[in-house]
Amino acid sequence: MQSMYFLIPISLFFFVVGIFAVYYAVRTRQFDDLDNEAQRVILDDRQLRRQQLAERAAKPASQPASTAKSDLPTPSSTQQGAPHDE
Repeated sequence: MQSMYFLIPISLFFFVVGIFAVYYAVRTRQFDDLDNEAQRVILDDRQLRRQQLAERAAKPASQPASTAKSDLPTPSSTQQGAPHDE
């Protein structure tokens, strides 16, 4: 019985917080356009990917995009023949 004195106010508090959360979501128009907002996340990623592909296509044709000089390690950055401390 003593636990009821603790659980009832806690449950009422969570009930009021839930009601306030739903009221806030409706007031800030969170439920106005559910379908388009869900698809916008996917479409934004597609647009970003298209921009990246267009930038790669704009690189000079003399260098393939996969072996551009900036992507290759320089001889000074690699230590060939040096012992590895493991």
